[in-house]
Amino acid sequence: MPRKQRCRRIACFPDYWTFTSPEGECADEIVLTIDEFETIRLIDYEGMTQEQCSQKMDVARTTVTDIYNNARNKLSAMLVEGRPLRIFGGSYRLDEELIADVNEKGSGVMRIAVTYENGEIFQHFGHTEQFKLYDVEDGKIVAEQIMDTDGNGHGALAGLLKVAGVDALICGGIGMGAVNALAHAGIRLYGQVTGNADAAVAALLEGRLDYSGEANCDHHGHEHACGTDEGNKEGCGGHACGEHEKEHECGHGEGCRSN
Repeated sequence: MPRKQRCRRIACFPDYWTFTSPEGECADEIVLTIDEFETIRLIDYEGMTQEQCSQKMDVARTTVTDIYNNARNKLSAMLVEGRPLRIFGGSYRLDEELIADVNEKGSGVMRIAVTYENGEIFQHFGHTEQFKLYDVEDGKIVAEQIMDTDGNGHGALAGLLKVAGVDALICGGIGMGAVNALAHAGIRLYGQVTGNADAAVAALLEGRLDYSGEANCDHHGHEHACGTDEGNKEGCGGHACGEHEKEHECGHGEGCRSN
């Protein structure tokens, strides 16, 4: 019987999930797994050694070598052959040390997060400095708390919410990369919402808040006001590619995923 694969620990989801062919041709797509992405991020971007990377990912150095070599081969094929690339799947778990001082989520509790600033819904997901968390049981709010983001980016914020046990997010403007990250984290998105945070959560619990799991903000440009009363912005649409990912038991905690 083959030994179960050890989940690779990752610190965050990617900010960018898809890369098109430079010539716009319909070449065969390359799929880079999230754990392969993590080795590239840690070794090539952060400048870590493979030994340091193995400690961060909680796997053997030889495992990191194999993952890293696979990732480099895929990236070289993308560059040389001009093929599109998508980040998706893999065997991974999020680092539980991402959060601190967040109350444990009780059994049967739904946790809602809201991008938060001075009582209002902050209008740019990727720049929010705080989330307000609401724990809901039997349709009623039983606990509230504020969680700082420590200036993390889109992918890290999605991971932060996942580790915090968040089930649904209410926010204003949000880009496609963040939508994909939230989909991988299994978090239901209510975007394009403005106004008071407490009132928005009450509306959600009363069934008066419309579900909107699509991007509505071009977060790659300069600072701007994201239109929250309009429909999905042209160029920011698409679907969440992580919605078909399957969870599995690997002996390293809930949240380990594999494709």
